[in-house]
Amino acid sequence: MMKAKNLIKRVTIGILAVVLSTSVVWADDNPGLIQRAKDACKNATYDIPTVTNDIDGWPQGPAIMCDSAVVMEAESGEVLYNKAMDERRYPASTTKIMTALVALEHSNLTDTVTFTAEGLKEAVPGNSYVTPVIQEGETLTMEQCLYAIMLVSGNEVSTQVAMQVGGSVEGFVEMMNEKAQEIGCKDTHFVNANGLHDENHYTTAHDLAMIAQEAYKNEEFRKIVGSRYYTIPATNKTAEERVLANHHALLGEGDWHYDGCLGGKTGYTDTALNTLVTYFEKDGTVYICVVLHYKGTEVFTDTVMLAEYTKEFEKLQVSQKKYTLSGGTAVVPKGTTTDALEIQNTQNEDGNEQETFLFNGYEVGQAVVDKKAEEAQKEEESKEEQSQNNEAQSGSFSTFEMAVVVLVGLIGLGLILIVISVIKKKKKK
Repeated sequence: MMKAKNLIKRVTIGILAVVLSTSVVWADDNPGLIQRAKDACKNATYDIPTVTNDIDGWPQGPAIMCDSAVVMEAESGEVLYNKAMDERRYPASTTKIMTALVALEHSNLTDTVTFTAEGLKEAVPGNSYVTPVIQEGETLTMEQCLYAIMLVSGNEVSTQVAMQVGGSVEGFVEMMNEKAQEIGCKDTHFVNANGLHDENHYTTAHDLAMIAQEAYKNEEFRKIVGSRYYTIPATNKTAEERVLANHHALLGEGDWHYDGCLGGKTGYTDTALNTLVTYFEKDGTVYICVVLHYKGTEVFTDTVMLAEYTKEFEKLQVSQKKYTLSGGTAVVPKGTTTDALEIQNTQNEDGNEQETFLFNGYEVGQAVVDKKAEEAQKEEESKEEQSQNNEAQSGSFSTFEMAVVVLVGLIGLGLILIVISVIKKKKKK
């Protein structure tokens, strides 16, 4: 009976995979979703200012329903859209992006995680948890745990992973907060690993985007966050397979599929309301969108509107310098040329040159240039040029000297001939 049940599950997964693969073909362009997003935003206002709309020459961003939002280019971190992005908000389960990042950096995917009664306290009605319910003493690999955290938002899995990696939840949270500071977060503080509400557990849309940016640099994280399904096989306590389906609607198929979505993380608590982090790609450029604090599917339609908004921009190569260490590009309104940008040069703490690219006073890109290597090259070129000049001058002096010798010789010869002529004349007389 159990074998037959497992067979049915495998067939079901196979059918889902076929449907999923075919849906991508017809859903590459989903005008129905885009129109729904536009309709949803008709009720939105600019009561909370969209700061980037005040930039001279900047494309007007859409009015959206969520109270805080940011769109950021994933490579450079440059912000295209800013609606109260620095206002403190509760992240809910988008916290788990940091949880996954810290776990990936401090464990191996093959590590075994054994679940305890303390960790499983989070598996209660009203919370997100894995089904069939994980049993005390059941073991999963760290890899399976990370999929459970990111795809189905397992609160109990987040807590158990925190206890294992950090020695305790408190120890793991300390690691999370240290990582947030390292990334450059300005107004973020964690008190747990799953995002359940606490007044002292907060972040901002901008900080959360920077956390998402850092996480996306990890190849394994990219693989996990972009997976639509994942199967945990039977374990030491559970004979059934667990099929995990990603909660991010825009990554799925059908009416909610959005072409270019690369994954992300959903979240909800009664206080945080719906929260959403999304990775998506447009014209070969990856963007991160964070929307916070609105109850309903509008977090998805807002995200679609903001993703469509990025079509107004393009990536421009600005720095052509040989010794550019990082950066060198700018994300600018389409049609912008490098001549329209102001470049500010400063020196960073490493002694390298920091170039900041500005569009009407607004930062759109940066570059770090190896100043020492550039100066060494210039010095070498200067020495080579001086050497060539010296050789040229040396050659010129030799020619002049030869000319003087020849002239003196000719004069001397002429004098000798004159003397001989005078002597001959005297002899004749």
